[in-house]
Amino acid sequence: MRAVESFVAGRWAAGADGRPVHDAVTGAVIASVSSAGIDLGVAHTHGRAVAGPALRELTFHERAAILRAVGKMVLADTDELYALSYSTGATRSDSSIDIDGGAGALLAYSGIGRRELPNQKVWIDGVVQGLSRDGSFVGQHIITPRHGVALQINAFNFPMWGMLEKFASAFLAGVPSIVKPATPTAYVTEAVVRKIIDSDLLPEGALQFVAGSIDGLIDVLDEQDTLSFTGSAATARVLRGNAAVLDRGVRFSAETDSLNAAVLAPAAGPDTPEFGLFLDEVIGEMTVKAGQKCTAIRRVIVPAAHADAVEEALVERMRDITVGDPSAPDTDMGALVGISQREDVRAAVGRVGGTTVLDTCQFEGVDPERGAFMAPTLLRADDAATSLAHVVEPFGPVATLMSYATLDEAVGLVAKGRGSLVASVYGPDLDEAAAVTLGIAPHHGRVHTIDASSAAASTGHGSPLPQLVHGGPGRAGGGEELGGLRSVLHYMQRTAVQGSPDLLTTVTGTWVEGAARREKGHPFTLHFDELEVGDCLDTEPRVITLEDIEHFAHFTGDLFYAHMDEEAAKASPIFEGRVAHGYLVLSMAAGLFVWPDPGPVLANYGVDNLRFATPTYPGTEIRVIFTCKEKSLRAGAGYGEVRWDTKVVDQDDNLLASYDVLTMVAERGDAT
Repeated sequence: MRAVESFVAGRWAAGADGRPVHDAVTGAVIASVSSAGIDLGVAHTHGRAVAGPALRELTFHERAAILRAVGKMVLADTDELYALSYSTGATRSDSSIDIDGGAGALLAYSGIGRRELPNQKVWIDGVVQGLSRDGSFVGQHIITPRHGVALQINAFNFPMWGMLEKFASAFLAGVPSIVKPATPTAYVTEAVVRKIIDSDLLPEGALQFVAGSIDGLIDVLDEQDTLSFTGSAATARVLRGNAAVLDRGVRFSAETDSLNAAVLAPAAGPDTPEFGLFLDEVIGEMTVKAGQKCTAIRRVIVPAAHADAVEEALVERMRDITVGDPSAPDTDMGALVGISQREDVRAAVGRVGGTTVLDTCQFEGVDPERGAFMAPTLLRADDAATSLAHVVEPFGPVATLMSYATLDEAVGLVAKGRGSLVASVYGPDLDEAAAVTLGIAPHHGRVHTIDASSAAASTGHGSPLPQLVHGGPGRAGGGEELGGLRSVLHYMQRTAVQGSPDLLTTVTGTWVEGAARREKGHPFTLHFDELEVGDCLDTEPRVITLEDIEHFAHFTGDLFYAHMDEEAAKASPIFEGRVAHGYLVLSMAAGLFVWPDPGPVLANYGVDNLRFATPTYPGTEIRVIFTCKEKSLRAGAGYGEVRWDTKVVDQDDNLLASYDVLTMVAERGDAT
């Protein structure tokens, strides 16, 4: 028996008097877990003093690149991880969700960081707010990493994915993580943490690992730290009541119990594709990870007219399920994580009550008593409205069938779960599906709706995605462990900064209206590394004539009356006569600021935030004020992205149009 070690302040160490961990399949003791004797306060100090400053020196894109490298490294060799995962009771397909899905979370957050965040250390939230008449005093919300650590307590069911999805969000935010896995599967988490640490891809202290109790560690957390938890609602209540949360302002997030529902809509009768899809989903959610998923379907809610047909079809499919050795290729469902977990599930089944429809199966190649095996169990509620299936969660391969008479009743039954992570709605009728979706949305973090047209592409009821919220209100804990940038924000601080436009430009790295501009030749002749935020061009003017308008109209085919018919234009409540096309104004503006010769500007790849402020009439003299607003280097590409604040004004400096021009600009590098 080996000891699972903790990794604290750059050193691996085993705690004393370890708690034994058993193989879920054989019952044999395979490891011990303890943190006794390890100074966990050092982890907090090390994370803050060493890792935090190093992470905050990196831009979002640099952190994203590291996440990508770590994800690819993990995926390059997963044999050891799969071998260990079988001992948790997980089949090969179960393990792929955990192992490949965990690495995939790193890659997904890397992509989110590159696509949705700037290559900066500060994230700008919203628009600049003018706070004075003359524009000399403005405000801007910024989002920055908090100067603490993220203590992340994870559940036993996904020892790799559960850890990595939290770590990815915190790392992208610029906050170091201290991860604490659930004891029964801590050996899997240890293995992936060792791979990551040995890779030397992370800054020192960015990831620390505690196997065993974290007693004392929560006591040193303060308002800059974050505590994230996945597990039971009972444990979450204890954590919420800790002085660190109540008195010292530690930011707390929890993902807890969830009595998820699947709803079969009335139009989804036995002769529809949706009926079969519904059955497949229910069976899959009962058996994947032996039902030990926070997103598993616990309540099967069907129209009364279809209830018997659903029961018969589920029983028929359940009889074909093979329960046995998770490493065997023909096994459909493996073991629960341990004997104690199985006994907890059996006790919960007894509490739920109702009629037992089926709770037997054939076990293949295993001793079901030495291992933590359990037959998939289908219950049927005697009274849907009062069933304890709305209250008690058997965290295993168990679901309760219940029926409804009306859509309103179906919505009411789903809501009895008191807040859930996810619910599914199956049916061909869009109006029915929409009514249920809107009715249950306030009670859920995610609603998964399926008809025959979307089924093939569906990611499944029980599959949280990095881009979408994973969390839910009420009983589900109220947290958002996933959700793209939403989960990253959990580790960061939003601050309203007030000051001069020059001050905000300096703080954010983005030019703010009213800040200093500099003219040092045409900016399109400057390489990326020569350009500075605030470099600008105030162009020569050009008059837009009636001939220009008519030529543009016939050339493009845009003969809209406001451009071609004087009387009709005057009759409009908007115009005083014929006006230039908005895109004619943009085209002529481009002709004023574009540098025609080959140079550092490689391409124009878009326009953002376009607004036409004032109609442009024939005879108007236009010019362009063109300012370097923001720069973002594409690491290793030889170029960067430059955003240009673009304002088209008339001869009296009235604003005609405003927008951001996006260009790719080459680096000079070491070229002479």
